[in-house]
Amino acid sequence: MTTVQIDIVSDIACPWCAIGYARLEQAMAELKDEMTFDIEWHAFELNPDPTGDGEPILQALSRKYGRSPEEMQANQAHMMEIASGLGLNFSKLQERHTRNTFDAHRLVKWAGEHGRQTEMKMACFEAYFGHAENIASPDVLVQCAESIGLDGNEAREILASDRYAKAVREDEARYQQAGVSAVPAYIVNQTYMISGAQEPETLVGAFREIAAES
Repeated sequence: MTTVQIDIVSDIACPWCAIGYARLEQAMAELKDEMTFDIEWHAFELNPDPTGDGEPILQALSRKYGRSPEEMQANQAHMMEIASGLGLNFSKLQERHTRNTFDAHRLVKWAGEHGRQTEMKMACFEAYFGHAENIASPDVLVQCAESIGLDGNEAREILASDRYAKAVREDEARYQQAGVSAVPAYIVNQTYMISGAQEPETLVGAFREIAAES
């Protein structure tokens, strides 16, 4: 059985990162008799400014991409359809506000030490895209941690400190220097980069090619 290491560079504020992981899960399920997968998540911030109270997402995207709010609404609605087909809860995608995710990334690092990194990431996606919660809020992040069985008091202590901040910043610097400028990005076996939320069949083909070369 071949073991494939996948380092996923992503942001909790990125809908395509949630869609991409759901597609990756389908690819991994198809390859379960051929390969085992070792997943590790790495930080990327789409909105690195920690100040301010956030901005309605359609307004923010309209300004960022120079397109009308109606165009952005249609774009988000399309993502909601894709997500629904993958079993993801994106019901509040268009109602959320822009948020900084630095603290969320710190808790993902902590959750990784308890073998719950992916679960923490999924809980954050659910809170932000499914419920439009403020994913920068310590209360929301503590709830996410508790929802996957982690200690809420410890989570709150971490958020009140600077623990894991250095690890998150090192992550961001490392993958920016490696050429990651958009997410999701998958670094396979520390050598090959696959960019974007690729379809499951594309990923299956890529993993088989990479395994054959290893």
